[in-house]
Amino acid sequence: MPIIIPSDIPAAQTLGQEGVFYMDEARSFHQDIRPLRILIVNLMPNKINTETQLFRLLGNTSLQIEPYLLYTESYQPRHTARQHLARFYNTFSEVEEYYFDGMIITGAPVEQMPFEKVTYWDELCRIMNWSKTHVYSTLHICWGAQAGLYYHYGVPKYELSKKMFGVFEHRLNGRWPSKLFWGFDDAFFVPHSRYTENREADILRQPELRILSKSRQSGVFAVADRKGRQIFITGHVEYDPLTLKQEYERDLARGLPIDLPVNYYPEDDPAKPPLVRWRSVANILFSNWLNYFVYQVTPFQVEHISALDSPSGRNPA
Repeated sequence: MPIIIPSDIPAAQTLGQEGVFYMDEARSFHQDIRPLRILIVNLMPNKINTETQLFRLLGNTSLQIEPYLLYTESYQPRHTARQHLARFYNTFSEVEEYYFDGMIITGAPVEQMPFEKVTYWDELCRIMNWSKTHVYSTLHICWGAQAGLYYHYGVPKYELSKKMFGVFEHRLNGRWPSKLFWGFDDAFFVPHSRYTENREADILRQPELRILSKSRQSGVFAVADRKGRQIFITGHVEYDPLTLKQEYERDLARGLPIDLPVNYYPEDDPAKPPLVRWRSVANILFSNWLNYFVYQVTPFQVEHISALDSPSGRNPA
């Protein structure tokens, strides 16, 4: 089944060239099927790149997906044209009355700031609180994962001595096998790009949380509550092949201290094309999340989510 997106959104051209199956809104109206409604809270500066990366993964499953894009009202994005936001994005006030099968909260380049100092923190807290009665399963990515762990469970983040940057090997936690990782190999690789971390000891103090996967080098990778309604991913499985390269070259141009991304360039030679080790990881993880944590368990009448138990949190709805 395809992902349903406007035919004039920039991602449509990219996905079409890649052979990713998408359907425009007009055609979807003639199909007698309820697509999964996925709300994407896009906090990344280059929103077009991020929405394309996520559409690619959402569209590569057997389910029909209807994504809704959201940007924060309390912070006006500076790297995305106002026309793009007006045409393709919603604000929270515009979707607050609706219900969604799933939600994705992306990363954001604000991780070295205290959460409460982030301009849109209060608004994001309202969205996360609302999600407990209006969204069945939420997938948090990178800073979005740190923000979710802090808001729902009080789990702090810590600054690293240097940027965690590269593609790192991960292993599954055999104590807590999860359908999120069905089909994964014993060892798999995931990109990370962050200056802060969550620590295992803090997560283990929360009885509702389970550490599903971690890395000896990059630490905790995947955390979930017992019901799978709150899932936290500290890496960037959605990254394009050249995203780390672009970040590396950007930091070099700015004169920032930055090492070569680990396990990325063959023979650590930035003149050679990067080796992609995470494409299958991204596709299986998103497919498993959509199938086992959204499609199989969300009430068919999605508004019945509000009658379910609150999935988590020190901030009950």
